[in-house]
Amino acid sequence: MKVVILEDAAAVAHYGADIFREQLGKKPASVFGLATGSTPLSLYRELIRSNQQGDISFAQVQSFNLDEYMDLAPDHPQSYRHFMNREFFDHIDIDPARTHVPPGNAPNPLTACDEYETAIAAAGGIDIQLLGIGRNGHIGFNEPTSCLSSRTRVKTLTRETIEDNARFFSADEHQPQLSITMGIGTIMEAKLVVLLATGASKAEAIRAMVEGPVAAWCPASALQMHPSTVVIVDEEAASGLTNPGFFKHIEEQNQALLARLKAQG
Repeated sequence: MKVVILEDAAAVAHYGADIFREQLGKKPASVFGLATGSTPLSLYRELIRSNQQGDISFAQVQSFNLDEYMDLAPDHPQSYRHFMNREFFDHIDIDPARTHVPPGNAPNPLTACDEYETAIAAAGGIDIQLLGIGRNGHIGFNEPTSCLSSRTRVKTLTRETIEDNARFFSADEHQPQLSITMGIGTIMEAKLVVLLATGASKAEAIRAMVEGPVAAWCPASALQMHPSTVVIVDEEAASGLTNPGFFKHIEEQNQALLARLKAQG
């Protein structure tokens, strides 16, 4: 697990976006796992700008989103499909037919989960999986005590997650209690995982993920076992780590090595 500590949220977004830009340069037909929420928005805006400037293209890309609320139509303003269209897909040159979000309103959600797994496999697997992290350590809607080898499935949201997301729903609006989410096992099969976190509210979750035991009470801790995970955080999100200076030193040395290799051609 590589931990990168940067000054602020803007630097986190830029660093993360560079990973996607580099991947598109190497493999234009990449498969991306995408996330919703406030954390990845700045990263998406960077990628939109790069796409509109002609620096990168999503024309051959396929995408698979992590999760979706149950019982919300794709055009519902709080659905994750609507979020992705509004915040990202509608602003880039991606083929809408190649963007996939779990169908929260599927007649048979259990069958839909199996079909989502099949679609990911048929695409060749996910090249980069983008993640955020919840205050309780959840990734996707894999809440504490989730099975660390789980696959895409229906999950009940915890009270904490429901409260965290309540700000997106009006007082008289139905707020879903169930979701469809990629499983932890599904996430772990991505070739590269990029997790972003900003703000002091994520500090304890980051500490548990990086320094704690691999345990179901912190689903993100499973990423300790992933062969290629990059955790990109700002100073506040890193404030719970025992020795953040160590990770900063590692990144400084990594960047120095990369610069030297680039200079050598």
